[in-house]
Amino acid sequence: MAIRRTPCQGVLNIIRFNWHFYVISLIAVILTTMAAAYFKGFPVLYLIPGLLLAPIITSLLISFYIYDLSGLYHLNWINNTTAERLIVNIHAGFDETSLLLGNKYKHAELRIIDFYDPQKHTEVSIKRARKAYPLLPQTIPADADKLPIEDASADKIFVIFSAHEIRDEVERADFIKELARSIKPGGEIYLTEHLRDTANFIAYNIGFLHFYTKKSWLELFSKADLRLKQEMKLTPFISTFIFSKDDNSF
Repeated sequence: MAIRRTPCQGVLNIIRFNWHFYVISLIAVILTTMAAAYFKGFPVLYLIPGLLLAPIITSLLISFYIYDLSGLYHLNWINNTTAERLIVNIHAGFDETSLLLGNKYKHAELRIIDFYDPQKHTEVSIKRARKAYPLLPQTIPADADKLPIEDASADKIFVIFSAHEIRDEVERADFIKELARSIKPGGEIYLTEHLRDTANFIAYNIGFLHFYTKKSWLELFSKADLRLKQEMKLTPFISTFIFSKDDNSF
């Protein structure tokens, strides 16, 4: 099933997949506004609905910028040559990039791997996204710590907005080791993530705790004997780390 990006698709998907949060927030705003109107002697109470609305509006505006205006899904930030033979795209139940990568690497085999496990990855937003966007038929289900990729066979591996869904620290470390096992010497692993940093706190408030710090990602890749080749800031809120394996590794 082709995914054709339309205007506002990114921010509308966020609302669509997390509608329960926005419904609860709207009810809270209505109730606090009614309370402020009832207790007319305390006009300061009108600040409460404003304080509730401000972070929601901020996060939606920033999300619109990231997912709809920044050119993220044009994939111009990805290097490609005609030498690649195997491209791997790994996601966690919601695949917005495989068709785009397939168009970018028409000369190469594209292997799509989905490590989504409803027993481990229990977020309702993923379930809704999975229902709205059925997986491509060639998608291979797999465990995050046991990827169906031959040793040192992949020219490029993409993990875009999915690695943070592996909440167990040991499993996440094993996943990175699997990436290291699978990539060719000189190949590239692209990890694109929001980070647990100031910019994402401004964007998502306490929601930034769902992400991991830059330090934690670098430590995991270093322990897997992968070196950081390049770091790109696609926006102040998104980081892409490109890791590679030295020729003498493994």
